[in-house]
Amino acid sequence: MLTGTTEPKALAREEMTEAEAAGLYRLLTWLSPAFPVGGFSYSSGIEWAVEAGDIGDAATLRDWLAAMLEDGSGFCDAAFLALAHRAVGAEDAHALREVAELAAAFVPSRERQLETTTQGRAFIEIARAAWSCDGLDHAISNCGGVIVYPVAVGLVSAVHDIPLPPALHAFLHALVSNWISAGSRLIPLGQTDSQRVLAALEPVVAATAVRAIAATLDDLGGATFRADLASLRHETQYTRLFRS
Repeated sequence: MLTGTTEPKALAREEMTEAEAAGLYRLLTWLSPAFPVGGFSYSSGIEWAVEAGDIGDAATLRDWLAAMLEDGSGFCDAAFLALAHRAVGAEDAHALREVAELAAAFVPSRERQLETTTQGRAFIEIARAAWSCDGLDHAISNCGGVIVYPVAVGLVSAVHDIPLPPALHAFLHALVSNWISAGSRLIPLGQTDSQRVLAALEPVVAATAVRAIAATLDDLGGATFRADLASLRHETQYTRLFRS
């Protein structure tokens, strides 16, 4: 038997508070692939990129998704989530409506518009039905119209008092996981290669979250023109598995 006199260092806090546990439970539920917002139906243009030859293996999928995170829809959606979360927390109805309207107008194609508005509507409806709480309906009404997916996640997370950093990281993880799932079916990739891509994108997701938390409306913009073209050209792609 091994014995010793040195006791292990006590953790500063070994248990989550009730609010932290509830917040984690809700994030894991809301951003799980099983949450019925229909994310599996959309590829965000990846389907066309695979057919065109831009994406053909794990390495090219990783590079494509890294660009989308750093300079495309990944960063913009993360910034919209953060801005919506902050507006709800500050009870700033004008700022929330401004974010919601700009986010709805910011997508580059009809299919991406369908994707983000459909998922946003589903997220709001399910949150309202199963996870309703004080202030949710008021925050929804302050948006004044269409609520796209990242705004919906930011709004609901804020109303439920879930801090912005974990909500944002969970959202980006779910977003990247869905993109990789689409790529794995289209290329195709095996499960191990898919996980390698997810692992390789971890620092990119973390950096994108840091940028998004500090972003203002003036920081929004993208430079992933090939991804935008992929989304546009997918609309007329002859054979399609996905809706975008």
